[in-house]
Amino acid sequence: MATAAKKVILSASRDIPFNKLVLSQSNVRRIKAGVSIEDLAEDIARRGLLQNLNVRPVVDGEGKETGMFEIPAGGRRFRALELLAKKKRLARTAPVPCHVRAADSDISAEEDSLAENVQRAALHPLDQFRAFQTFREQGLSEEDIAARFFVSVNTVKQRLKLASVSEKLLDLYAEDAMTLDQLMAFTVSTDHARQEQVWEAIEHSWSKEPYQIRRMLTENTVRASDRRVRFVTIEAYEEVGGAVLRDLFQDDDGGWIEDVALLERLVGEKLTSEAETIAEEGWKWISVAADFPYGHTNGLRALPGTPVDLTDEERAAREALREEFDRLEAEYAEADELPDEVDERLGEIEVALDAFEDRPKQYDPAEIGRAGSFVSIRHDGQLSVERGYVRPEDEVSEGDDAKCDGDAATDRRTVQRTIITVGGESEPQDEEDDAIKPLPERLVIELTAHRSLALRDALADNPSVAMTALIHKLVRDAFQHVSSPGCLEASVRQVYFPVQGDDLKDSAAAKTVDDRHEAWKADLPLEDDEALWAKIDGLDDASRMALLAHCVSFGVNALYEKANPYGAGPTARGVQQRIHEADRLARAVGLDMVEAGWRPTVDNYFGRVTKPRILEAVREAKGEETAQLIDHLKKPDMAKEAERLLADSGWLPEPLRLPGIDDGTPSDAEGDDAEALPAFLSDEDDGEDEPVDAPQTVAAE
Repeated sequence: MATAAKKVILSASRDIPFNKLVLSQSNVRRIKAGVSIEDLAEDIARRGLLQNLNVRPVVDGEGKETGMFEIPAGGRRFRALELLAKKKRLARTAPVPCHVRAADSDISAEEDSLAENVQRAALHPLDQFRAFQTFREQGLSEEDIAARFFVSVNTVKQRLKLASVSEKLLDLYAEDAMTLDQLMAFTVSTDHARQEQVWEAIEHSWSKEPYQIRRMLTENTVRASDRRVRFVTIEAYEEVGGAVLRDLFQDDDGGWIEDVALLERLVGEKLTSEAETIAEEGWKWISVAADFPYGHTNGLRALPGTPVDLTDEERAAREALREEFDRLEAEYAEADELPDEVDERLGEIEVALDAFEDRPKQYDPAEIGRAGSFVSIRHDGQLSVERGYVRPEDEVSEGDDAKCDGDAATDRRTVQRTIITVGGESEPQDEEDDAIKPLPERLVIELTAHRSLALRDALADNPSVAMTALIHKLVRDAFQHVSSPGCLEASVRQVYFPVQGDDLKDSAAAKTVDDRHEAWKADLPLEDDEALWAKIDGLDDASRMALLAHCVSFGVNALYEKANPYGAGPTARGVQQRIHEADRLARAVGLDMVEAGWRPTVDNYFGRVTKPRILEAVREAKGEETAQLIDHLKKPDMAKEAERLLADSGWLPEPLRLPGIDDGTPSDAEGDDAEALPAFLSDEDDGEDEPVDAPQTVAAE
């Protein structure tokens, strides 16, 4: 016969006067946690006791009940009631609802205390969010909700922020398919479709970190810490209806600007407004952009400018700040750490003193009319104005300046209108009666293309003018190093020698070139471009050809360079082609390095090569017997003897010899780059001593 299940008997409930209750030492809670006793007391005072106390009778030594009851479970509620009683807000004899367990129960007081604290389930954050949302719908403010449930206002805002998440994602979170951190990351956006799209993209990915979710949701936004946002201010952006995405669950540095187009419009309007104010200073042009690339002032001439002097009041204020700074530093010199207010004040003084040093500049009024300014945003969001830059096309020669007296130049600047360009496009100017505006830039480009083609055809039919134009351009390259290509894009890039011997500057060729250059320089009106053209045009044919040859000579490059196998620099084939063309040019002019004054010495050759090469040079110039006379010497002595023996021999190392006529241009056949070079280029000799009897490739075969 089956045994009937034992019926469950619940502890009886009864009201016990407060003064009959004492806190049990069997309560397992020892560490304070959760809502404070004071807050709990306030909640009980407003809402009443929502949960009974768990008590059991106190017995004496003989096991008889004493009429008092101890509380093993519910100690915090008892402390809250005790606080209300001390404040006379609760009567000492007020009945307190309690669950009474028998004194002889098999369940210990410690077990009751532990079970009540361990078996309770914390409220799911989603349930808390929905409860808070209900309170909001009932008309409670976030502050009211926070006050009633003794949480911070930020906690309420965080829970309510979950309302911005798609219901589909909330359901996934409720089913534990998503963590709370992941769910909170989705609150940075209010676009439910985009939220779901992001989750679908990462749902099966190995990486579903919250930071990745935030990054994907904000990839088309702009950080509030961006220089553009700080320039227009977040308040101004929101004032015109701009939306800001915020992350209430972590530091978001001000959030994200959602309407990027609106932000750009506000930035452009404010920068243009600032530029219009600066335009009143009389600048010819003002270029406006949120940021300019590095080197945007390259190629422009900067006006010097003179800093504006301080007024007497400003000088007095500066001295007062310096004295205050010195006084505070002296007063706290021995302190390990400055008080916050003192540290803050010292920082304010430093900023104020820096402002006195960063003075605005005054510019020559005659220069302002041809110069311009750059208006942009600094990294800290402040306005940046770079004044006083002259473009090459706005430079005026002294001859042109002389044509206008001071009054006329002033009148010209008065009527001149500043051209403001935003992002490279000119700002539309207001309509004026009978005002003739400049032609559109695109139209000017199209028209000048026609003119360029016609001019090209006409110049080809006039060799004399073409020669003048070419020489004029090359003179500017050789003497003035003009970077602008000008009308004729033919130029000589003067070749400098990055590696050179100490004797190069004292060579006969160097002296001849310098003398010729200085002679032409003294004869040409280089300061006046129009006069320079007239001078060249008036030269006789022999002089024009001589000047042309002089200018072209600065572009000669017969240097050997080591080929770069990675492509960043000259290739082996490029070096080979250069040497081939240099050989052809040398044959054409009949170059003889001996007549040019070159002689082999210890410094320029013998001290730089190996002993076998020294012996080979002597052998070529003086014969085998002479070479044998010095083959036993150490290298320093051998080099000196070789210099003496070959001083007037006319011997030259292979790179300096006049090459013979070959069969044409270098071969196009592919192969090892090193093998394609002449022997003296492919040799990898490092100049160190080698044994005399070691096999060695000589400089000339």
